Amino acid sequence: MALLTKDAEERIINLLLSEGLADQNLVYTIKQEAEMNDKPVLTELINRKIISDDMVAHATAIIIGVPYVELKNITIDQDTLARIPGDASARVLAIPLGEKDGMLNVAMVDVTNVQATDYLSNLINQPIRVWMSSERGIREMLEQYHGDFSGVKEAVRETDEEAAEAQSNVKTIVQDSPISKALTTILSYAAKTKASDIHIEPLEDSLIIRCRVDGVLRKIMELPKTVAPALVSRIKILSNLKIDEHRIPQDGQFTVLVDDQEIDLRIAISPVTWGEQVVIRLLDKTGVSMEIEKMGMSGRALRDVLEGIKKPNGMILTSGPTGSGKSTTLYALIQQIKSEEINIVTLEDPVEYKMDGINQIQVNVDAGLTFASGLRSILRQDPDVVMVGEIRDSETAGLAVQAALTGHLVFSTLHTNSAAGILPRLLDMGIEPFLLASTLNVVIGQRLVRRITEKREMYKSTEIETEGINEIVGNLLPKDKDSVAEVSEDLGYSGLPVKNDDYYMLARGMNSKETPGGYSGRAGLYETIVVDEDIQKKIIEHATANDIMRLAKTKGTVTMRQDGILKVLSGITSMEEVNRVASDLS
Repeated sequence: MALLTKDAEERIINLLLSEGLADQNLVYTIKQEAEMNDKPVLTELINRKIISDDMVAHATAIIIGVPYVELKNITIDQDTLARIPGDASARVLAIPLGEKDGMLNVAMVDVTNVQATDYLSNLINQPIRVWMSSERGIREMLEQYHGDFSGVKEAVRETDEEAAEAQSNVKTIVQDSPISKALTTILSYAAKTKASDIHIEPLEDSLIIRCRVDGVLRKIMELPKTVAPALVSRIKILSNLKIDEHRIPQDGQFTVLVDDQEIDLRIAISPVTWGEQVVIRLLDKTGVSMEIEKMGMSGRALRDVLEGIKKPNGMILTSGPTGSGKSTTLYALIQQIKSEEINIVTLEDPVEYKMDGINQIQVNVDAGLTFASGLRSILRQDPDVVMVGEIRDSETAGLAVQAALTGHLVFSTLHTNSAAGILPRLLDMGIEPFLLASTLNVVIGQRLVRRITEKREMYKSTEIETEGINEIVGNLLPKDKDSVAEVSEDLGYSGLPVKNDDYYMLARGMNSKETPGGYSGRAGLYETIVVDEDIQKKIIEHATANDIMRLAKTKGTVTMRQDGILKVLSGITSMEEVNRVASDLS
């Protein structure tokens, strides 16, 4: 907040009071205390949350006659932000808003600082028009964009000839080159925004950079096509891939250091119509919870799984589409049982999170180390627990079943749409029904939904939403207030509402730059099926996934879609998210 005279403070306070934005008695009380202690009145009012930083900035703008902008309500593209270098923006607390009539509009905290205004104008060699904004708004904008993209912009300024030369001459793509700085900037931005993937996609005339945050892709910039060859070549060099190979897919990996934290990167490069597409998977275990409860598993599903992993042998399998958190679930379960008394060996492709006390093996197909051959080797190492990253073929499936039969506890994943889908999938792989029935402990189906941010508002469900909630979970909800505690404990969600035909109070996240759509982070939707004698009979009879799920529901299984609606009623996620992720589930 800019330094204000006592007269200016008085005028701002009077304006806020006249607009009914603060309680008059409370303001005067705090004002007297502040004056007695020789403290700025406005600072005290803000610290005690009587008024906000934005309210003061807006009132100040009105009094001194300058336009005001509330930054939380706008989105500024990267090209505009790059007009002022990040270090300069942070130094004078200024954010470029866009150009109009030959002048650059700039939001500042201290619009009366003529020296800062002249400094920015000379820096960009252009006249500027100042707008007032709050210090909180500008600092949040600076934090959101994590500095400028000067490295990217410098690479963009390369001519067509220089980009072509960089592609053909590996020696020109050195650590300090513009392309290297561009890649470092992109990776740093992705890491700080907690992106799981970076997509570098060539179009006919441009190069698109997108990041997947909380499961949703977001475009962060568009670059000239001339940058593409050198940028892809730099990634290939770091990944030890063939720089002159453009016809076939290549996979690699390397590690970067962001804020003193190592992040493993998995690289997949594929030839596409307009060049080569690069997908970079960021593996940062510091941002991932390895506690199964914090991941969203609760109630009946949690109890089923914890009982299943207590058994000395058998199989625990989890399923879901790519990116649904299957591997993370297995790591969390292994974390539950890890001890010095048992030997745990994993076979993964790739080893996503390194864990102490676990013997982890990386699949290497080129060297002949596949899931099948690796599993044979593991069984000669006297393991108690075996984790196979994925069951991809009949040979691996057969070996996993044999391992479970011979006294090992086996964890693995499959790509199916539901927990019940695991069983016919393994039968299709040639596993004998009686073997499958006797080895499976519990099967898990899962998806990921975005969590609603802490800044939220409540609203009454619409008629359609109410009807959908009652149709999906009406039989699970408490029938009266007396049963709320018991049902909530059983399902693992505190304070579930009583079944209502009129409406339910649901949460909606507040949209902001930091939390697009009102979401931040993700939670799992889970369903579990305990393979008891009745389910075993269904397996032997070659029952369909639907038949198995119908039987499981009579035994208390909560489906993923039901789990999603319970999370909606608990304020964890939204109806839109559940419909987006689990609309294909019953």
